[in-house]
Amino acid sequence: MKGMFDTLVNAFRLPDLRKKLMFTLFILAIYMVGGLIPCPAINRTEFHSIVSNWGQIGSLMDIIAGGGLYAVTIFAMGITPYINSSIIIQLLTVAIPALENLAKEGEEGRKKIQKITRYMTVGLAFMQASFFTYATRSAITGYLPKWLSAILIILTFTAGTCFVVFLGERINEKGIGNGVSLIIFAGIVIRIPEMAKQLYFDALDIAGRFKNGALGNTVGILAFILVSLFSIATIIFCVYVQNAERRVPVQYSKKVVGRKVYGGQNTYIPLKVNQSSVMPVIFTMSILSLPSTIVAIFFPNSNNIVVKWFRDFGGSPFYYVAYFFCIFAFVFFYSMIQFNPIEISQNLQKNGGFIPGVRPGRPTSEFIAKVANRLNWCDACFLCIVVLIPTLLGKLTGMEGVWFAGTSVLIMTGVANDLVQQIESQMVTHNYKGFLD
Repeated sequence: MKGMFDTLVNAFRLPDLRKKLMFTLFILAIYMVGGLIPCPAINRTEFHSIVSNWGQIGSLMDIIAGGGLYAVTIFAMGITPYINSSIIIQLLTVAIPALENLAKEGEEGRKKIQKITRYMTVGLAFMQASFFTYATRSAITGYLPKWLSAILIILTFTAGTCFVVFLGERINEKGIGNGVSLIIFAGIVIRIPEMAKQLYFDALDIAGRFKNGALGNTVGILAFILVSLFSIATIIFCVYVQNAERRVPVQYSKKVVGRKVYGGQNTYIPLKVNQSSVMPVIFTMSILSLPSTIVAIFFPNSNNIVVKWFRDFGGSPFYYVAYFFCIFAFVFFYSMIQFNPIEISQNLQKNGGFIPGVRPGRPTSEFIAKVANRLNWCDACFLCIVVLIPTLLGKLTGMEGVWFAGTSVLIMTGVANDLVQQIESQMVTHNYKGFLD
């Protein structure tokens, strides 16, 4: 942590980096101000009540939107449609050869894929805004005709998402860090005081369960302190694992060109333990919360046994068992589409590199795949520990806000690590001295 703050302080001393950091903070400030503007033609209290019944999927979307969903601001949907479209494009890149060829064309191909992602974001934002408007139609105010109010809300939500994407891309161009990730990071950071307040009130509720007032207050204070220490320990644990890597040794053979000898150095392939980041958790929460969300929207008052089972699925033991297995499945699935050991093996062979004790070609790719699969097991266990333990702790203690610590801490630490690494790389480039100095 100390090194992270030292890096930020040193970055402000360099004019170029300071300019980029100030521009990034300026864009984030615009995002914060926009998050205070309410969406027209909708009742905030009733909308909040409806969305709260969606369970953890609503809470997750509110986290990503920086509290804008529950507050019904113009940024209510946040960056969610862009995240969904990016994931879809990543999956299609593996399945569609044309997109795969674009991805291999370098900067020009990346720009074309980015353009396709933007168009898909607008379409998904419009669909999601329409879904939100229909699901919360009882919260629409009567100052305008219903159909006109619905159109106004849909267009407002869609335009808000497009503007947030625009802000994120400006950070990518002129600022520092990943713009979309930083916007999510900012939304989580501003909610930390609210989360601490909620935990404090939950601790007071625990204290109120005891007949002995003094004993209840002591237990409530201890519960708040323990949960706070647990949150700090979770942050340290996440930072440690996200920075952890398995270094596969690589040796390059020597090449004699004329009178000079090239190569011969020893290096390594860094394979991160947490390769999938928080994506498997987001996938799992979205899929498992979808049935209960659909039931809450379309069958809110039904007493059918099947409907009631899906409605209460989020609190049943089967939910946590399914959560556990889904995280494992998505970790391996995400690694399969993102990590290509054959390509790594081919690049090593082209550059005269080899792993000591492993034959080049297919044995090398199999060895790298085997190491990556072992890391996937560690990654899945890490995500289950960070996400499920706070959730179960909240269920056992009655402090429902504790689950927020798992997913949000994963996002915060991941974005902070990425930002610090980018700053450090630019500082190294700036301070590098050539042979003429």
